[in-house]
Amino acid sequence: MSVAYAPTSAYAPRMAHVIVVGNQKGGAGKSTVAMHIIVALMRMGRRTGVIDLDVRQRSLTRYIENRSRWISARSAQLPSPQILELHESHERSLDAAEAAEESEFHAALRRLSETCDFIVIDSPGGDSFLARTAHAWADTLVTPLNDSFVDFDLLGDIDANCPEIVRPSIYSEMVWESRKKKALAIKTPIDWVVLRNRTSASRIEAKNKQRVGEALKTLSSRIGFRLAPGLSERVIYRELFPQGLTMLDLDSDAAKGEMRMGHLAARQELRDLFIALKLPGLEGEPLKF
Repeated sequence: MSVAYAPTSAYAPRMAHVIVVGNQKGGAGKSTVAMHIIVALMRMGRRTGVIDLDVRQRSLTRYIENRSRWISARSAQLPSPQILELHESHERSLDAAEAAEESEFHAALRRLSETCDFIVIDSPGGDSFLARTAHAWADTLVTPLNDSFVDFDLLGDIDANCPEIVRPSIYSEMVWESRKKKALAIKTPIDWVVLRNRTSASRIEAKNKQRVGEALKTLSSRIGFRLAPGLSERVIYRELFPQGLTMLDLDSDAAKGEMRMGHLAARQELRDLFIALKLPGLEGEPLKF
């Protein structure tokens, strides 16, 4: 495994707060979480930039492109972020490829930091040099996690003979390395927040959810992440993607959405998530969504 370059103050001005949404598994709702954080920040009046590191799927890029088309078609007054795309290097030498990707990443950070208060980075569902580089730059790391032991395995291993014993797994070890690099380079911490995402109210899964919760609580105290409520499994999130809209847009004049009880519950989840992130400069400020 290649080692990501440590951040240094020479590469980008520390004007913008960097939020990385990532884990190493697909299907956890990273792009949905990222988009709702982006819109929430814009609703709070914060200038927000985006870097999409998922160079193959580009789910967040497509989400924002859908939003731009929807806004343009209706001349709608909805905020839209500034987004920069990064690409994998085609250099044949691994060292040259990583140097090129690192340079492009830091150029994007510099450019967005000139005009943005926050930069949200969507990390791919896998291990890559760009993903590790981004993690080492995170001020806030948000890790959505499906409420199952399949996803928990990314964070920790459980001893089958003693379920309460957990130890860090591959992704936790990568985050630990990123924390060390950042602390040594610019002496600022990474606030790591793990979201229990895509939860359901099924009674059948209640016992499993309880065991996952207990394991997460044990692991959080050992490796230093905060647990926060994520987003429930709701069809509305998938329905809004083609329009580029979020739950936070449904009360706008442009969207003219019918706010049903389930939508109001989802919006409260988003408020709870946003409060739990404890982002700088927003403490005590009334939510505008």
